[in-house]
Amino acid sequence: MTARQYPPVAMHNLAQMTGKARLALLQRSEENLAPFMEGARPIIDAVRSEGDQALSRFAKDFDNAEVAVDELEATSAEFDRAFDTLDNDMIETLEYAASNIRAFQKEQMPGDMWMKEIRPGVLVGERVTPIDSVACYSPRGKGSFPSVTLMTAIPAVVAGVPEPIILTPPGPDGQVDAATLVAARIAGVEKVYKCGGVQAVAAAAFGTQTIPRCRKIVGPGSPWLVAAKRLLAGQIDPGMPAGPSETIVLADPTANPLIAALDLIIESEHGSDSSAFLVTWDRTLAEQVIAAVPSYWNTMSETLAGYSSDVLSGNCGGVVLVENATEAYEFINEYAPEHCQILSKHPFEHLSHIRNASEVLLGEHAAGSIANYMMGPNCVLPTSAAAHTCSPLGVHDFLKSSSIGHLTKQGYEQLAPKVHRFACYEGFDAHANSVSSFREDAFNGKLPASGQGD
Repeated sequence: MTARQYPPVAMHNLAQMTGKARLALLQRSEENLAPFMEGARPIIDAVRSEGDQALSRFAKDFDNAEVAVDELEATSAEFDRAFDTLDNDMIETLEYAASNIRAFQKEQMPGDMWMKEIRPGVLVGERVTPIDSVACYSPRGKGSFPSVTLMTAIPAVVAGVPEPIILTPPGPDGQVDAATLVAARIAGVEKVYKCGGVQAVAAAAFGTQTIPRCRKIVGPGSPWLVAAKRLLAGQIDPGMPAGPSETIVLADPTANPLIAALDLIIESEHGSDSSAFLVTWDRTLAEQVIAAVPSYWNTMSETLAGYSSDVLSGNCGGVVLVENATEAYEFINEYAPEHCQILSKHPFEHLSHIRNASEVLLGEHAAGSIANYMMGPNCVLPTSAAAHTCSPLGVHDFLKSSSIGHLTKQGYEQLAPKVHRFACYEGFDAHANSVSSFREDAFNGKLPASGQGD
């Protein structure tokens, strides 16, 4: 077989780059969402006004699938057929992955409630309860993602969400991918709807005749999905931003360049809108990685290798050559990648220097693909530098807390005079009255005289 020809992997020498060029390396494909938001608005309006009819029409328009309005929900028979048709080894793999993911998510679960006496008679605490309804989005545009189904649905179930649902685009046959249905049932979710993209976010935000309105939607997707989430943020909690894939592989001089090349390609095959950088201060290693990448491209499908080549030969990917480890850490923390892999014989020596990364994988055996499918921690991660402030998807995304407070008479008597002083200073009469002598009078059934102040 003749080796295919690709553009060379880009080399970005940070020391020689202008501030503008360096800033360009930090940009993601979804930063300018204006065109997507403009295109999403009429889709959202149609779902809001037409409901299921719009979903059926958009399935044909965008997914090339015939899905009647009474076929939007996957039936029990479809679930059973998925188990019958899917290879037993694949079912076992999904169950194995689910057990790891479930174990990790259970470790994340906080207690139902805590209270602590912070002063005599002053008890404060927190009570945690699940969100009533959450939609888990599982994309399908460039393939099916039963892994995402497990990663989104399992924490919802572990958190105790009463009504989790799964939204996923139908295939050309009008059906949900078999492995996605199997993954949903393994996760403990039986409500799966054939609906993708902008229209899925709108359906969850407003509800339709078939799809229930949800309080929140989680899961990764294209810039179209991200745009819809932003437009509908007033109707539904859009969760953290989870857009096109991105990775940084930090390789120190002890790293194996062939392993670095293998792992650099992982996220870049998701699409031309992905981002993937190798960061190193070892020029020889950088050149060895650049030389090795095409050999791996030639083992891949032409489409996926093409995606990877687009990314790694452009401004959103390739090799970033830095002067030293400190500069590498600074670039990574400024970039705040979705995935960060540390390739080194001593990876833990680098870990404390990485502050901003959604996921950090340590060592040459911790391939990103293993983390994506079944290591346990969630593969749905903040993108577009959101790792500066956001965390990976987990049970906490399906929970909310209520503050709890209780005062005894002793506690009240300590706090009331100080609260009265606060309220008077800020000019709030009712606040002040509630902790004045009026309260003691109220216990005794006595109202203040007309015009009386305290």
